[in-house]
Amino acid sequence: MILNTIQECMTTSVATVSSSQSIKEAAELMSQNNVGSIPVVDNGQLRGIITDRDITLRSTAEGLDSNIPVSQVMTTNLVSGHTNMSAAEAAKVMAQHQIRRLPIVENNQLVGIVALGDLAVNQMSDEAAGHALTNISEQTKTH
Repeated sequence: MILNTIQECMTTSVATVSSSQSIKEAAELMSQNNVGSIPVVDNGQLRGIITDRDITLRSTAEGLDSNIPVSQVMTTNLVSGHTNMSAAEAAKVMAQHQIRRLPIVENNQLVGIVALGDLAVNQMSDEAAGHALTNISEQTKTH
């Protein structure tokens, strides 16, 4: 089966944290769900994303306490997708912004998330996902 829309390949049961939860709680959720990032949602609205890298560089490396709120270390300049975009469009956005996960929103509410790996299983977007991964990897090497 060839997937056409992002809704067909996104994950809808997404673990989230609120901006007021501690980074320790966020790290615990990452561990429990075996993920490296978690969307930050307040009252259903996507406010940012917190990654294991955010926690490491913006708190641990700075000697901050693990009970500080997620809002102090989360990434807020967020790129998101919408439910009626195609998988190929999502891969293109991910490549342009060098991101591996794209939160999907509808009416300003988080409805899912798509990872580069989700797109890679989509036959129609194999080439686009490969291109996105190549661009992300090349950008990572130069930083």
